[in-house]
Amino acid sequence: MTDWILSHEPALRLISFSAVFALMALWELVAERRQLGQSRPRRWLANLGISLVDSLAVRLIFPAAAVGLALLAESEGWGLLHQVQIPFALAVVVSVVLLDLAIYLQHVMFHAVPALWRLHMVHHSDEDFDVTTGIRFHPVEIVLSIVIKFAVIAALGPPPVAVFLFAVLLNATSMFNHGNVRLPAALDRRLRWILVTPDMHRVHHSVEIDESNSNFGFNLPWWDRLFGTYRAQPRAGHQAMRLGVEHLSQPQPRSLLGLLALPFAGAPGRYAIGERYAPPAVDGADAESAERPVRRPG
Repeated sequence: MTDWILSHEPALRLISFSAVFALMALWELVAERRQLGQSRPRRWLANLGISLVDSLAVRLIFPAAAVGLALLAESEGWGLLHQVQIPFALAVVVSVVLLDLAIYLQHVMFHAVPALWRLHMVHHSDEDFDVTTGIRFHPVEIVLSIVIKFAVIAALGPPPVAVFLFAVLLNATSMFNHGNVRLPAALDRRLRWILVTPDMHRVHHSVEIDESNSNFGFNLPWWDRLFGTYRAQPRAGHQAMRLGVEHLSQPQPRSLLGLLALPFAGAPGRYAIGERYAPPAVDGADAESAERPVRRPG
């Protein structure tokens, strides 16, 4: 089964992406969380366009992809997990969890380092928030992310199937937690203990610096709680909160060429990690009713 999965990896990833994207797009049509402020066709054209550029860049620069490196590490005995004897299933679970931790730390780094924030700013410059936001990343950021992932794979030595599963999960959860969808408050409150929900991640896209420097997780929500970057709700509430990057001109870049050029134009703005605000006492999606606007620090 494992050999079959790895031999059909590109097709399986494309099928998974297409299925999740279609499901989220349909869900957004029937249970919209926030009214979009921009034209959906124009915005989707830019977001899907930059995702296509990302895919072409990765295939051109890294034709073997991450699974290929995991296969090489397995054959050469590289990495921590090849030095210890643990059951295969446990190695897969450990690998997925540690790869997710690496993505969390990478995300924090892309907010903390000015040059990296310039690249990541493309993702945050979206003034709306829906399934296509989850695939809107600058190709240079994607290439750097692949290099970081390669380093983690070489050091960890995860089973190749774990690398494949993590890639599929990361892609699917990124589209899910960027979805413009409404979940029942009680379900959101419970689900965010095991999975990053759209309401949880939307806080991260606020124009407020302290809010955008919270909720860095994509798959698992545990790292934000463990490292003190968790925030339950935005101060202004999900309907009133502003999304995007505050210092950029209004409207923010919306064309494919504008997104590709964004990191190399103007100043990066404020990005400092550490400007935080104590989260509301009430947790979960129903906490929105308890929020009150608070003056931004600084």
